Amino acid sequence: MFLGIPKRALIIVAILAGVGLIYVMGSDKQVSEGATGGSGGCRVTVTADVLNVRAAPDAGADIVGKFNQNAETDAQAEVQNGFRKIAENKWAKAEYLQPVSGNC
Repeated sequence: MFLGIPKRALIIVAILAGVGLIYVMGSDKQVSEGATGGSGGCRVTVTADVLNVRAAPDAGADIVGKFNQNAETDAQAEVQNGFRKIAENKWAKAEYLQPVSGNC
């Protein structure tokens, strides 16, 4: 016991504090990377009610995600077959993405 607190409770608190610290440090990195938009990237807003994100720049490609109207996301300047590249293996119909900032 330390100050009337069992060792087991102190260990659990220390582990939780460590995990929390790692989470906070990792989330700061993600925010700063996303804010820059990357090379050739931009920020876009979804104008469709629901926009499908596909695995390839093709209307028949598998759906790998969805965005609701007014959602914002980072995107690339690359457009193929009417689809804008959102990330690796993630494409969305360009006509439903309104540029907010960057080089779209």
